[in-house]
Amino acid sequence: MTDIHTLVGAYVLDAVDDIERAAFSRHLADCPSCASEVGELRETAARLADGAWSVPPPGLRTEVLAEVSRTRQVRPGGRPARDGRPAGSRWRTLSAVAVAAAVLAAGAGAVTWTVAQQRVRDERASTAAARAETERIRTVLAQPDLAVRGAELSGGGRLTVFSSPGRDAGLALLADAPPIPADRAYQLWLMDGATARPANVLAAGATGDTALLSGVRGRSAVAVTVEPAGGSAQPSTTPLVIVPFT
Repeated sequence: MTDIHTLVGAYVLDAVDDIERAAFSRHLADCPSCASEVGELRETAARLADGAWSVPPPGLRTEVLAEVSRTRQVRPGGRPARDGRPAGSRWRTLSAVAVAAAVLAAGAGAVTWTVAQQRVRDERASTAAARAETERIRTVLAQPDLAVRGAELSGGGRLTVFSSPGRDAGLALLADAPPIPADRAYQLWLMDGATARPANVLAAGATGDTALLSGVRGRSAVAVTVEPAGGSAQPSTTPLVIVPFT
C-alpha cells in the first residue's frame, strides 16, 4: 500500500485520484508536517508562476508526473527515503520539479502573449488596408469622366469595368464566374492591342470579387483568363471575356 506521506508532491500537483485525494485531505488534518509541506510547495509554485501563467504545453503534465514518480519522499522526522536520500535532498528535488513546472508555464505564457500581439497587429494592418482600398474605390467611382462597360464571360458570369482615364485608374467587378479548382485563379489583364499586361489576380478558387486597376490610360480593354493560383506573367489560356474601355 502507498505510504500516505509520500503523496505530498502528487497532491500539490493534483496528480492523485479521487480516493487518494480524499484520504490525503483527511490525513492533513492530523499531520502538521505534511500540511506545512503542502503549504510551502504551493507557495513556491505560486510565486514562481505569478504574472506569467498561461495554458501549459500539452506535454507539461506528463513530464511533471513522470518526474514525481521518480522522486522518493520520506516520512516526517527526517528518516532517509528508501533510496537513501535525506529529506533535504528530496525537498530540493521537489523544488526543482516546481521550478521546472513554473518555467515551462512562464515560457508558454510568453509565447501566448507574443502570438496574441502578432494577431492584433495583423488584424490592425488588415483593417487599415481594407479601409485604404475602400477609399481608393470610392475615389475612382466619384470621377467625373467615369466610364462603365460590361460583358458576359463564356461559360457564365459577368465582368463590369469602371474606368477613369483622368485618374488613370479603374475598377473591375467579376461576378458569378464559372467554378474553378482551388489551385486555379481568375486573372485580370490590361490589354494594349494584342499585348497583355498583368493587372490583378483574384483569390484562388474565387468566382467573383472586386479588383482595383491602375495604369488604364491608353489601354484598350480588360481581359480575364484562368491561371495557376498566384497568377502568370503572360496569359496561358484563352480569355473568357474582353471588355473594351470605349
